[in-house]
Amino acid sequence: MATRGATIATGRRPAPERLPDIFYEDPEPIEDGMLQWTPMHKISKILNGYYEGRPGVFLSGGGFIMYNRANGNDRVAPDFYIAFDVDLDFIREHLPNFWIWETGKAPDFALEVASPSTAANDLGPKRDLYARLGITEYWRFDHTGGELYGDALVGERLIDGEYVAYPRRERGDGSVIVHSDLLDLDFCWLGDGVFDALDPATGQTIDVETRERARRLAAEANEQAAREHARAADARARVADERARASNERAQAEAERARASDARAQAEADRAQASDARAIAAQAEAERERAAAQALRAELERVRQERGD
Repeated sequence: MATRGATIATGRRPAPERLPDIFYEDPEPIEDGMLQWTPMHKISKILNGYYEGRPGVFLSGGGFIMYNRANGNDRVAPDFYIAFDVDLDFIREHLPNFWIWETGKAPDFALEVASPSTAANDLGPKRDLYARLGITEYWRFDHTGGELYGDALVGERLIDGEYVAYPRRERGDGSVIVHSDLLDLDFCWLGDGVFDALDPATGQTIDVETRERARRLAAEANEQAAREHARAADARARVADERARASNERAQAEAERARASDARAQAEADRAQASDARAIAAQAEAERERAAAQALRAELERVRQERGD
């Protein structure tokens, strides 16, 4: 990524001894400025966020570039512009507008947002003036998709005093990308009037707010996924516990059935043993009865013999 603003000299410049004796005529208000507000706000937010804190980089979405010390009405007001390698403190503390004779240079980058009342000037006189001032890159963004400028997004680089358009790439979704050599960024028209700026190395937006929102959403999604994973793990653990309990219950039931079967077998064995005992007892009783009968018969035989029967 190109780094700009590193060559500005350190130390504070003194304030100008006196303001130039120049007079201003109040400019006519832009009759359709509200149409530009949303894309201008988005562009300013993205680029100010990207360059925030970088030394020697002045960005502005308002005020005038003054280029004639003798006539304050020789001025131009880009919708957005950037100047590299300038004294920020001096500009912010002492200059009511961007006075080229005090800053020592013109801005490096200027961008216009289309409106019906300004489109013709942006395409003609203002473009010519930017070239004469030596503004390195001139960009035009048409949130209507090209109804006002003829193209949704055009970037031009100053070569030998003439602006030459950068090549543009149209993606399958209809969006348009144009690369800025000066900023080493890809500017995009995304359709529906939406502007974005991408890091060409990653293809990701440089919009700090969008990236922070994406980071936050990703973190929330990761947290949600972790919670879902934990809930799924808890559910699997509960299912495993239920299965273990069911297995234990089945094992206990099997053991109970086995004990009942053993008890039934023991009862059957006890009944068989009792039956055998009863049979033995009956047989012994029968033997006793037979023995008693034999003894009785023997006694009767002896009695008859004694009587001589």
